Amino acid sequence: MKNALLVVAHPRRDSLTAQVAERSRAQLAANGFTVDLLDLHGENFDPRMTLEDEPDWTDRDKAYSAEVRDHMRRIDAADLIVVVFPVWWYGLPAILKGWIDRVWNYGFAYGRSKARLDGKRMLWLGLAGESRESYAEHGLDELLAKQLRVGISNYCGIKDAEVRFVYGTIPEEPASATPLADADTALGDYL
Repeated sequence: MKNALLVVAHPRRDSLTAQVAERSRAQLAANGFTVDLLDLHGENFDPRMTLEDEPDWTDRDKAYSAEVRDHMRRIDAADLIVVVFPVWWYGLPAILKGWIDRVWNYGFAYGRSKARLDGKRMLWLGLAGESRESYAEHGLDELLAKQLRVGISNYCGIKDAEVRFVYGTIPEEPASATPLADADTALGDYL
């Protein structure tokens, strides 16, 4: 059985992000995955860096907090990591950035001669308010995609990583199709 960690970063359970996450969960299950749903807001994840979870560059085997070690176990158990998030200010929501900062830590996600996360697959699925054309005009989607794919996933040993955007998710912006269908296609194409 294949395991997927589905990470969701939105405070409202009735949001488009939550709807995309639920459809992603169903699609993953239909494709034979056991799905571990990690709702960062629902689980009250604290994105603030603590002294207990601050990297110790002299100790790659540092024992981080119990909360962080639990999240590390969930990542370890996953063959596939799918992150569903709204693109806010052309970047990650603070709770998701804090999850990366605290959990994808030195000695766990990076800092070893053999990458611990090597062999995993990862899909970043961002819901962007503006149109594809608006993002492309300024190259903002390319910047964010490179940061996520290269600066996080590849840096941590995940070579099979992709970033897909669902554009036009704000009602005032023109959508190429329905955002839910676009998200279904993005995940389906990746699987």
